[in-house]
Amino acid sequence: MKKINWFYVAGILLGGLVLLLVIGPLLSIFLKTSFSDLFQTASENDVRDSIARTLAISFFATIFCAIGGIPLAYLLARKRFPGKNLINLIVDIPIVIPHSAAGIAILGFISRETFAGQVSEAIGLNLVGHPGGIAFAMAFVSVPFLINAARDGFSSVPSQLEKAALNLGASPFRVFVSISLPLAWRNIVSGLVMMFGRGMSEFGAVVIVAYHPMITPVLIYERFVTFGLKYAQPVSVLFIIVCLLVFGFIRLLARKQEKMINA
Repeated sequence: MKKINWFYVAGILLGGLVLLLVIGPLLSIFLKTSFSDLFQTASENDVRDSIARTLAISFFATIFCAIGGIPLAYLLARKRFPGKNLINLIVDIPIVIPHSAAGIAILGFISRETFAGQVSEAIGLNLVGHPGGIAFAMAFVSVPFLINAARDGFSSVPSQLEKAALNLGASPFRVFVSISLPLAWRNIVSGLVMMFGRGMSEFGAVVIVAYHPMITPVLIYERFVTFGLKYAQPVSVLFIIVCLLVFGFIRLLARKQEKMINA
């Protein structure tokens, strides 16, 4: 008779409890929402508009931050310079502070009384209560996921490959584009997905900076406090389904891109 490995048994049981923390609430909300309620909610214009707005603003914030965040991650992974540890600390700050406090900080930075607020008003843009302010809040709380994932990806690239290319006459930019970026692509895509997902799910910072125009997490909260749990559940289920479909689509595109790179 084979001896029972109680360590594995304990690991399975404890791991199952952790998975239950995730699966339990999701199953509960799906089982309590009827198809008729879900279809009726999906037909409401304000729900559809809020979902489209959430996806669009989070996507814009992710792409905008990727332009500067990916090169920054490369520098943090490859270069030594004064203040590097401080920059790593700054990158992680949004992860550890309460998001309501982050919203207050952002509001204090972009309000009309501040320099940033006055500059934005001079060009006809008031970030408070504007999609730009929502994008700011989403980017603030989610950009660490992109930078940290990309930095880990670049760190895993063998530096000998980059040095060999430089010795053969390739420019630093060409080395970055042709060697570093393709080899770190999986981590970068993971970071982009994490940033996009974290941004579109943000509530605490966004609700302080811009209650309107309403994104879906804010809409769910408004329906909950106004009408109760039953009225907020269909919107939550619909938004969860949309998030899963979007992430599945992004993962599929990433796999196809990875196959093209490795071909």
